[in-house]
Parts: sequence; C-alpha cells; structure tokens
Amino acid sequence: MKIMIRRAPDTGLCIYVPKKDLEEPIVESEFETLWGGWIKIANGWVLELPAMAADTRLPITVEARKRSEEESV
Repeated sequence: MKIMIRRAPDTGLCIYVPKKDLEEPIVESEFETLWGGWIKIANGWVLELPAMAADTRLPITVEARKRSEEESV
C-alpha cells in the first residue's frame, strides 16, 4: 500500500494512508532510521518499509507492506 511519511510538529513522525484516509503517529520502529525494517503506528498496524538511505528527506511517499497479525512484532 502507498503511504506518506512526514514529520508533524506535535506528534513527531506520522504516516498518512490515502486509500484509508488514515493519519497515525509512528509509535515504534525497528531501526532509528526507519528504512528497511518495520514500524508500528498508533492504531496497532505494523508496516514493513523499503530499504532507503538514512538521510532520505521527508515528506515522502513509499510502498509499504502491512504485516499480518501472526507476523507482528
């Protein structure tokens, strides 16, 4: 699914999922740089992010994969 990741002044990093009209803060991540690992958002979803350079500028739209309940952190 396509998601947009941006830095919000009040919540820090957050994602927006256009198809679901969903905006949620990122509450946990596998790696400090985000890229190439998983992130967990406030509603409980765990998403796999593509590998990218650590200095990738935000906001950015990327293709992410939602983990199933069995795969979650």
